[in-house]
Amino acid sequence: MENRRVVITGLGALSPLGNDVSSTWDGMKNGRSGIGLIGSMDTTDYAVKIAGEVKGFDPKPFFKNPKDARRMDRYAHLGIAAAKMALDDSGLNEAEIDRNRVGVMLGSGIGGLGTLEDNHTALLQKSPSRVSPFTIPMMISNIASGVFSIEYGFGGPNMAIVTACATANHSIGEAWRMIKFGDADAFVAGGSEASIRPMGLAGFMNMKALSTRNEDPTAASRPFDVGRDGFVMGEGAGVVVIEELEHAKARGANILAELSGYGLSADAYHLTSPHPEGDGAARCMDMALKHAGLNAEDVQYVNAHGTSTPQGDVCESKAIQKSFGAWANDGLVVSSTKSMTGHLLGAAGGVELLACLMAMRDGVIPPTINLDDQDPNCPLDYCAHTAREMEVKAALSNSFGFGGHNASLLITKFL
Repeated sequence: MENRRVVITGLGALSPLGNDVSSTWDGMKNGRSGIGLIGSMDTTDYAVKIAGEVKGFDPKPFFKNPKDARRMDRYAHLGIAAAKMALDDSGLNEAEIDRNRVGVMLGSGIGGLGTLEDNHTALLQKSPSRVSPFTIPMMISNIASGVFSIEYGFGGPNMAIVTACATANHSIGEAWRMIKFGDADAFVAGGSEASIRPMGLAGFMNMKALSTRNEDPTAASRPFDVGRDGFVMGEGAGVVVIEELEHAKARGANILAELSGYGLSADAYHLTSPHPEGDGAARCMDMALKHAGLNAEDVQYVNAHGTSTPQGDVCESKAIQKSFGAWANDGLVVSSTKSMTGHLLGAAGGVELLACLMAMRDGVIPPTINLDDQDPNCPLDYCAHTAREMEVKAALSNSFGFGGHNASLLITKFL
């Protein structure tokens, strides 16, 4: 089944830069930050007061029955909305297709944290009878995937992968694998996250993982810069529709790119820290290149995991050098769009694949903003400050999660 080629035919997203694909991409290519003071919760007692929030979002139009939105957590609202955008973009729902051959793979790193918090408070402050009967289905990380299949009658493989910040890439990659294996003709796949909540913020804050640059939010996320002091939490969703090539051609789909390679590995090293030499991440990228049948110099752009943590950025830079060899310093362009969106955790890979797709479509590599003083331990070309016009024939997107989970996606221009 390895000869079954997989293409991307639809794209949907919500991010701190905008509530659709076009506004998110417009923000990225223009180097605009979506980071600001948190408006959705009281941060009085918090050392961290900044995040990348999705603003002005109404979930109701994305449900066939708007009342169903009341029975969903925000992470599901975001994921289902992005999935519907991707589905509409692909035209798959209007086509004559076998719906039992369409799968759904919408994951989340944390899931319904807001629901858990609210109902735990009701339990402790009031009584067990005040806990919503919808608490469990609202909280669990698989429910967005399940609900979307119910809404559209997609009876193919349906799962929800949870691998922290690698969730979206793993979801898209495993969907790719199932199409190649012949178990489905198409998938709606990606990730969503909505954990800018008291528990989420306090948990990451007390790990000392977050930037405390509250006085200058738009400059807080600064991957590969000497002054970086941690990542900035973000929320949102990124989802793609992927299809077997002949299935897409038969219905006259608009093919955005080919999903040519997928790599995954474990650091097998530490709970939250990456391998200091980037070994696992390098093996992950190597696998994606191998699956795509490409050499290092065939790739023009890497959308880095690039979270703006002191350790992570150095380790990823080493991994890119290890995987790409001399090409890492001689022609490869790397950037971190997290400098603008913050870290969308389980949704990050979906939104960052958008950056790769749009870079390929428009011939514009999005910048790493706030890179004022490049860390000498991060010696690559990170496309600092402003976007760069450049033809992109192949692009790789990295996502690495707590627990040592690594996932890379490689897309190529469809010819």
